[in-house]
Amino acid sequence: MNYQKEMEKIIDSFQPQRKSLLLHACCAPCSSYVLEYLSKYFDITILFYNPNIHPHEEYEKRLREQKRLLAAAFPQVKLKTVEYDEQEYFAAVKGYEDLGENSMRCYHCYAFRMQKTAALADKYDYFTTTLSISPYKHAQWINELGARIQADTGVKYLPADFKKKGGYQRSIELCKVYDIYRQNYCGCIFSKRESEEKSENSADS
Repeated sequence: MNYQKEMEKIIDSFQPQRKSLLLHACCAPCSSYVLEYLSKYFDITILFYNPNIHPHEEYEKRLREQKRLLAAAFPQVKLKTVEYDEQEYFAAVKGYEDLGENSMRCYHCYAFRMQKTAALADKYDYFTTTLSISPYKHAQWINELGARIQADTGVKYLPADFKKKGGYQRSIELCKVYDIYRQNYCGCIFSKRESEEKSENSADS
């Protein structure tokens, strides 16, 4: 399925009106292009809910960068946060810890953050996530989860594959414009270890 076209159809269906959107954001770099694109059509509140990020200092750094991006480029966008509790992440991926990047460990990480977003989106017209902008994230899984959560909760999910139409490349450009920190690992303790191991192997070769 072309999720970009599905999103465009939904947007076309309510234009020129604007709708409200609760947007789960994993970090400032991923949200940069998504906000640039969607703010033309939606009144957006970002939900920064990412207890997967390790260590806590890295979480705080990414949250600060999210706030800085909003202040510099999208002051009309509101920000909602949820108290950091890494144990929520560990509970969600229990049994999948030893699997690598883009595995079922990541699937369950997508799922619990998207479920939380939908749970907080009852007063919004739609919810979605920035996760699909990354070329390292499984867009089909993300959108299948969104459709399932919509069916379970009745909260409308906005399908998307934000890497389409040069979205990922545009996010890189926007990070340069606003001097936004771009992390070198996805976020969790496992992806951090995997990134460090790749760096060590590369240095040894």
